[in-house]
Amino acid sequence: MSVLVMQLAGPLQAWGSAARFARRTTEPAPTKSGVIGLLAAALGRARTDDLSDLAALRFGVRIDQPGVRIRDYQTAHHFETDVSMPVSERFYLADAVFVAAVEGDADFVEGLHRALWRPAFLPYLGRRSCPPSRPVSLGVRSDLTLEDALEKEPWHAAAWHRRRIREPQVSLETLIESGPSGVGADARVDSLRDQPLSFDPRHRRYALRGVVPGQVVFANPARTAANIPDHDPIAALGEA
Repeated sequence: MSVLVMQLAGPLQAWGSAARFARRTTEPAPTKSGVIGLLAAALGRARTDDLSDLAALRFGVRIDQPGVRIRDYQTAHHFETDVSMPVSERFYLADAVFVAAVEGDADFVEGLHRALWRPAFLPYLGRRSCPPSRPVSLGVRSDLTLEDALEKEPWHAAAWHRRRIREPQVSLETLIESGPSGVGADARVDSLRDQPLSFDPRHRRYALRGVVPGQVVFANPARTAANIPDHDPIAALGEA
């Protein structure tokens, strides 16, 4: 088994799991369906193609920079009839950075890595209006599990975001798919309907999957003792 590690960063991202009608929401972190869709596009697969091999990959994500939730209003036309649709309310994550990973067969995972560097279709972060601002693939980790890959991968937040965090350490939230071998059996397991079954636009289908929340702690290089000046609030009075 190998793990493909990806960074998902861009001005805007949108990862929906329960969007209905004219209200299109976003989850606070990338969904499995969204990332599998990105990989399927890189491979050049049509929306009606079989997804079973991609859906069988075990998925996890780490929130390196949570971003800010924003709202927009958009118009659209039906893809078959060209009839104008109602104005829709759409939500996005602005300035967010995530580390996502999928675990599976070594040869298959290596093929996904190559496809991300030479994608057949343009990759996007949940919606077509959300292109990535950095290369997506961070490489294949053949000697690590999904959990270890998310724990050991360096913190990819922007420098300005690191400077805004006052603490010398930062705790990053992880959301890791519970595995069939009992992974997460002793932890809280949440449910999320983002297990892709079909991307066919005439009948998209998703199933529930188990997600185990966790945390990874990193040192904040912008707040180490060496680069934080001593603060003496009465120093100016003494000099006066």
